[in-house]
Amino acid sequence: MSGREGAVAWVTGLPSAGKSTFAAALVVRLRAAGAGAVLLDGDAVRAALRPAPGYDEAGRAAFYETLAGLAALVARQGLTAVVAATAHRRAFRERARALAPGFVEIFVDVPAEACAARDAKGLWARARAGGAPDLPGAGLPYEPPLAPEVVARGGQDGAALEAALARLGWGLPPAPP
Repeated sequence: MSGREGAVAWVTGLPSAGKSTFAAALVVRLRAAGAGAVLLDGDAVRAALRPAPGYDEAGRAAFYETLAGLAALVARQGLTAVVAATAHRRAFRERARALAPGFVEIFVDVPAEACAARDAKGLWARARAGGAPDLPGAGLPYEPPLAPEVVARGGQDGAALEAALARLGWGLPPAPP
């Protein structure tokens, strides 16, 4: 990617893996490099939609189709749409890839046990108590990417952040020796 064309950077991983943290840092770095970047956090987009999409299979499929279309629309305007969303099925992310003018999949690879331990939103605790049976990685399968362009080992993985910037065409030149 040239960095001057629009693209979608989809940040996926289990709930509480650090997707939003990574995505926010990527947007800051893209803007600092002169890129037009928009953060589409799945939770925020879901909260803005009316009627609110459900969490059943049909509701999730419709939500991820909408999110993929929105990200592609932003990218076709010459911006980088940074999407932070679990999209637990590979098919959801592959559909987003097919719609986008350019696409980089970033996998925040954190084990379920570590996600459950950090659990800022209480989702994993609710799942353990039976109150969230459809949580990806707990009661609902999460299909990790088979060949992501970038793998991050948490939301604050600096090397992965640099790799994502480079894949999007906005990598900064190395500092002189």
